[in-house]
Amino acid sequence: MIKTAAVFGAGVMGAGIAQALAVAGCTVHLTDISPEAINAGLHRIEHGRFGIARAVARGKLDAATAEATLARIIGMPDDAAACAGVDAVVEAIPEDLTLKCALFRRIDALVPDHAVLASNTAGLPITALAWATAHPERVIGWHWAQPAPLMRLAEIITHPTCAPRTVELICEVARRAGKNPVVIKDQPEIWGFVANRINRAVRIEAARVVAEGVATEDEVDTIMKDCFRWPMGPFEMQRPGSMT
Repeated sequence: MIKTAAVFGAGVMGAGIAQALAVAGCTVHLTDISPEAINAGLHRIEHGRFGIARAVARGKLDAATAEATLARIIGMPDDAAACAGVDAVVEAIPEDLTLKCALFRRIDALVPDHAVLASNTAGLPITALAWATAHPERVIGWHWAQPAPLMRLAEIITHPTCAPRTVELICEVARRAGKNPVVIKDQPEIWGFVANRINRAVRIEAARVVAEGVATEDEVDTIMKDCFRWPMGPFEMQRPGSMT
């Protein structure tokens, strides 16, 4: 069971992941490249649009639970301290394979032997991240959707040498965090896993429909919502602020 987790990256996604894990009962070590970035992440967790204070105001959390949740999130600017005693690491740094491989190589040497390492990448190869470490069996993908505290998506991405225990641990904590884990296979030569591959195809075809003069963006959005019960159309999803 994952009781303590480190989250690397305190941006919008990393802060949201840290918040979701803390609500699930985990102690969370939140870290980033600077104390200022960590403090910004902590502020977002408490006061952001999808943060703890808003959850209390909306009746989603009571004050005591909110206080306990915030107390479980600890900002740690030092990698070694952040990794000490953890059962899992969730990486949420920028989508750069070189940066991610370097981070996984570094944290692999810092975490306890039993810890699992998960990446929130939206489509980079989990196999590459796994083989950047000395323990590929404990590396896995865990793709979240924004806003992380609310969205149920949990694409759990395995690779050929991923251990069953790694999958079980991540799925269990995902459920505790209110997510609906679906285990899929890594395809290193194709970007996007399932959600983003299909979404990309929809966006390409929607843009083609508009370019051909068949319908406007608003008309495409309306048709897709009315026909398939989508909460937002493909163009709405691309507009600034639609998913944050």
